Amino acid sequence: MQQVLKRLRLRSEEISAAARAVNALVEQLQRALQASEFCGASVLRSGSYYERVKISAPNEFDVMFKMELPRIQLEEYSDSGAFYYVKFKRNPKGNPLSKFVEDEVLSASGVLAKFRKIIKDEIEKIKKIVMQRKVPGSPAVTLVIKEPKEISVDIILALESRSSWPPKTLEGLPVGEWLGRKVRTKLRQQPFYLVPKHAKERQSFQEETWRLSFSHIEKDILNNHGNSKSCCETDGEKCCRKDCLKLMKYLLEQLKKKFEKREELSKFCSYHVKTAFLHLCVKYPRDSFWKPEDLHRCFDDCVGFFLDRLKEEELKHFFIPEVNLFSPEYINKRSKTFLEKQIEEERNNGFPIFSEF
Repeated sequence: MQQVLKRLRLRSEEISAAARAVNALVEQLQRALQASEFCGASVLRSGSYYERVKISAPNEFDVMFKMELPRIQLEEYSDSGAFYYVKFKRNPKGNPLSKFVEDEVLSASGVLAKFRKIIKDEIEKIKKIVMQRKVPGSPAVTLVIKEPKEISVDIILALESRSSWPPKTLEGLPVGEWLGRKVRTKLRQQPFYLVPKHAKERQSFQEETWRLSFSHIEKDILNNHGNSKSCCETDGEKCCRKDCLKLMKYLLEQLKKKFEKREELSKFCSYHVKTAFLHLCVKYPRDSFWKPEDLHRCFDDCVGFFLDRLKEEELKHFFIPEVNLFSPEYINKRSKTFLEKQIEEERNNGFPIFSEF
């Protein structure tokens, strides 16, 4: 496992080159947004690179442009827990997003279309950057930097709300025994975000909904992950939590690569791995469980826990427990059974896939 982790470690010169290219792009987009309806937008970096669990190469970045909203009212969509209509309690003329309000609802599709157009117009001025085709239901505008190396950057607009988190998050974020009840209270005092992600409605999408996002909280947790406050700090004891997460992400990544021509694994993503991992950290909160010398056993526990989630067809959203990420409405049983079989085969044979590709 240590040899695999060495291969996955990012090289500092690659990180520096990628970060320079992404930062230059983000600065240019921010200048363009300042001259638009999104003039109040500021940058919120999230995703695996900023959580320091990126593997293989610094070739994928997630960047949020956040806009703080005045007083808003959320109306839950179809008892979903995760998707909401956004309404303004007041609609002052000074609100730059007021032009996107239709029948009192802030139009997610209208906001996203305008946001996408501004970015498209701006990157047409830049050589060696292309925009990917829009993915139905996705909140991201995906740009690909072609040189010096190909880097994919997901740009997402997020609405920031500083009001109380929605009621269905009340039992979520179960980190009290792991990080401490005070830490949980402090995390819940942070703002939450809404991204223009459309809820699935049979074979189509409800295009006016916004989805809750807690990626900033996930980043905080992963960067301050110890039961003791000094875990993995310069002078503190080390743990293997992040190494386990990297190996789990790599396992799924390799399986998706191996079976890329089959559709069974298309719905699975690193967010499923991360969510299961966070639940396992809650189950085993003590740093003593995650000693670096116990990496093999800890990784096997991660694999076993993920297999259990697949078998039981239940993976609770870490912040919204009513949402089951492995429910049939999101992923069919055939796909879950297929992934379960492939992981078990790898586990029984010492993970030969780690040496492939």
